[in-house]
Parts: sequence; structure tokens; C-alpha cells
Amino acid sequence: MLIVTSNEIPGHRIDAVFGEVMGLTVRSRDIGSQMLAGFRSLGGGELPEMTRALYESRQEVMARMVNEAQQRGANAIVAMRFDTSEMGTNWTEVCAYGTAVYVLPLGEGEAGATGQSIYLTKNASQQAAGQPVQPQQPAPPQQPQFPGQPPVPPQQF
Repeated sequence: MLIVTSNEIPGHRIDAVFGEVMGLTVRSRDIGSQMLAGFRSLGGGELPEMTRALYESRQEVMARMVNEAQQRGANAIVAMRFDTSEMGTNWTEVCAYGTAVYVLPLGEGEAGATGQSIYLTKNASQQAAGQPVQPQQPAPPQQPQFPGQPPVPPQQF
């Protein structure tokens, strides 16, 4: 499932809109993690227990949102957002929401087509014809270049 924070997906045409979808959870912080985080906050810095709890909450609400979109027949979500709020002293609400849509990749020669969308349409036509799809080797990750810094050789995986 494609999930983007923008209102459109480059190289794709929105063919159908299924409406807003969301995932929601309300969590209470366990007293042990809360006390440990309280002690850590005295010295400043990251609170790994709270970071882990928020990360897990976000993963859960994303999965719920994707499930709702799939049930409606969507293959993408546009305008996705997270929202969090405190409820009482120990409860945190985390919500992910967006618009469920069905998108079609644009093929070669279509206005707005991208390399990715052309690749997707070629693979779809090969699969429909019963031809094996040749997997593409991903390019090695590029290291960021900073002014005044020597180039970093690519890492071998």
C-alpha cells in the first residue's frame, strides 16, 4: 500500500476516492516506565521508554488505518497525518488518518509519468502476458555529501 503525506502521488492517477480512513489507539503509560522516564528527565536527553511506546503506538495505528483502507478496496492513502494528544495524566491518544484512494500508475508517454510508474506499468503488462518479471537490482545507497568533506566510498552490503 502506498502511503503519502501529499495530496497526490507522482506518476499515479487517482481513479477512485473511498473517503477518510483512520487508526486510533489510547494507551496508558505503565508506572515502571513512567517512573524511570521521570528520573531520566532530570538529566535531560531522550527517554527511550517513552520513545518506544510512541513508536509502537504509531505502528499500531498505521496498521489499523491500512486495514480499513484495504477493506474499502483502496491501494493507497493520500494526505496521511498523525495526531497525538494527552488524555488525563497517564493516557495518550495516537491517531493516523488520511484519504483512501485507488491509484493507477502512469505509463510511458503519459503526461506526469515517472520512472517508477513506467516500471510498474511494464511489470504489470509482463505479468498479464505470463512473462517472468526480471527483478531490478536496487542502486546502492548514496552517502550524503557535505561541503568541505571528502567523498565517502559506497558501502558494500
